[in-house]
Formats: sequence, C-alpha cells, structure tokens
Amino acid sequence: MTTGPLIRPRRLRTSAAMRRLVAETAIRPEKLVLPMFVREGATGPQEIPSMPGVVHHSLDSLKAAVAEAATLGLGGVMLFGIPEKKDAIGSGATDEQGILNVATRVAVAEAGDALVVQTDLCLDEFTDHGHCGVLDAEGRVDNDASLLRYREMAIAQAVSGSQLLGLSGMMDGQVTAVREELDSHGLIDTAILGYGAKYASAFYGPFRDAVQSSLEGDRATYQQHPANRREGLREVMLDIEQGADIVMVKPAMSYLDVLADVADVSDIPVWAYQVSGEYSMIEAAAAQGWIDRERAIEESVLSIFRAGADAVLTYWAAEIAGGKR
Repeated sequence: MTTGPLIRPRRLRTSAAMRRLVAETAIRPEKLVLPMFVREGATGPQEIPSMPGVVHHSLDSLKAAVAEAATLGLGGVMLFGIPEKKDAIGSGATDEQGILNVATRVAVAEAGDALVVQTDLCLDEFTDHGHCGVLDAEGRVDNDASLLRYREMAIAQAVSGSQLLGLSGMMDGQVTAVREELDSHGLIDTAILGYGAKYASAFYGPFRDAVQSSLEGDRATYQQHPANRREGLREVMLDIEQGADIVMVKPAMSYLDVLADVADVSDIPVWAYQVSGEYSMIEAAAAQGWIDRERAIEESVLSIFRAGADAVLTYWAAEIAGGKR
C-alpha cells in the first residue's frame, strides 16, 4: 500500500518568528477605535467603577486623551456625552452647548486630520427615561417621533465637526432619515455608521453605569433578540440599502457568527464593538489571577478581526497600540 508523505502543519509553528510570519490576522492601530466618555461638570478623569481603567473625561482630559490617540496612530475615537440634566426628549443632545457637541469641537480641534472623530447619535444618554428615543402617551418608544430627533442630532453633531455619526438607536428608517437631513443641509461629506445588528444584550451593563443611564425596563422592542442570526443580516442589509457608509455588529464576541455573515456579503466596511461587558469580564478575571490578561485581550480582539471585522471599537485601543493604561 502506497501512502503519501506525512503532512506536518507544525512546521509553521516552530518558532515565534515563524508564527508571526504566517499569521493570518493582525491587529493594527489604525483599525482600532477608542470609545470615550465625556461628563459635563467633570474636573478631571474619574475612573468608572465597573470598567477598571476607563474614565469619565473632563474637557481638558479629553483633549489630552485625543492627543495620545492621535500619537498612537489609532483610527478614531467614538465620543459619548453625559449631561448634568436630562429630560423626556433629550434636549441636551441638540443643544449647541450640550456636552457632546462641545466635546466634539474640542476633539476635532485637537485631532486635526490625525484620526476620525466619531459621535454616538442616540438619545439614551440624554433622556430622563433612559430610552434611545422619545416616548408616546402610553410610554412606548415612538419610532417616527424619534427619527425627528435623530435628524436634529445629526445636524448638531455634524456642524460640531463629527466626521462619522454612529446611529446606535435601532429605530426603523434611521439611516434614511439622517442621510436625507444631512444632504438637505449640504453636509454630504458627513459619513454614517449604521448599527445594523445591535442586540439586546446583557453585556451592556457596565456601559449603562458609564453613561449614568436612568433606564427602567429594557430595550427589547427595538434592539434585536439574541436568538436571531438571520435578522441581524437583514437589519444590516437594510442599513446598506438606505445609504450607510459603514455597518456595525454589536456586541462583538457573542455575535461572531453574525459578524461573519455580514462580512461575507457586505460591499462596505464592517465594524464590530467590543462592548463594556466583554471588557469588564476580562479585566475582572485577570484581577483575580484566573487568566493571563494581556493574552486574553489580544486573543479577544484577534477573534473579532478573524471573524471579518474591518475595524474594532475597543476600550483597550490605546493600550493595544502601546499607550499607557
């Protein structure tokens, strides 16, 4: 009986240099986006208890952090604003002097052309009920009334200098509404990041602490059910049809199947958000000595790129790129 030569894949694992050379996936700083929280009234960076190493920035500390992100060669920063006062319609989101719009101008002035300043276009940080839209008389999230507020937010953020609007509210038709509004005001170069596949996840818990959310109940009527894979792809394709420039899958690690599905068919960039719960779980386990922190961070981010992400939003972006923790 004739047999062929023994195939030995291990030859390509014989040294660290060889393993690096044949690695199929790499993490590059310019493909990372750093989410940042800016709190109105903050006098300096203050650590968020449920997210060790992540802070609420003041405007001054934001400026320094954006400068570091640019020096490290990150691709961008995603800004979230936390106002001192909230109301039913999230008035602070469209106030020219609202914290997010002010922070955007600060970040743009500091970053110049070195990185892309992005903003979260959602009402949840600004509403006293904590939902991502406005409520009707029965207390339900009113999709179309929310779109009117999104249109106003889009102009406020774009005029403040945001280059990429992150539409994370999961209202039907949000990409169409915002694209129409931007174009009608001549803001044709402002890009849209459509959060097409955003799931109603338990892994957002620390984020809600970070934005000091006042949410009661849940967001299951507009964010997607974790059981649904095909629906994630459907939502993303709708965003693409409506004119999104980039699409998002969120969370990342628990939805790598959805991410791979989207990456297989999308003809525009596909991003993924490594959310707060994913971050905090690794930090908590590492603090107990249960896992190797640095290896776990690298492996977790590699898995997202391996599944097909073109860029990743992660709270470790600066650290991965060589910054101080």
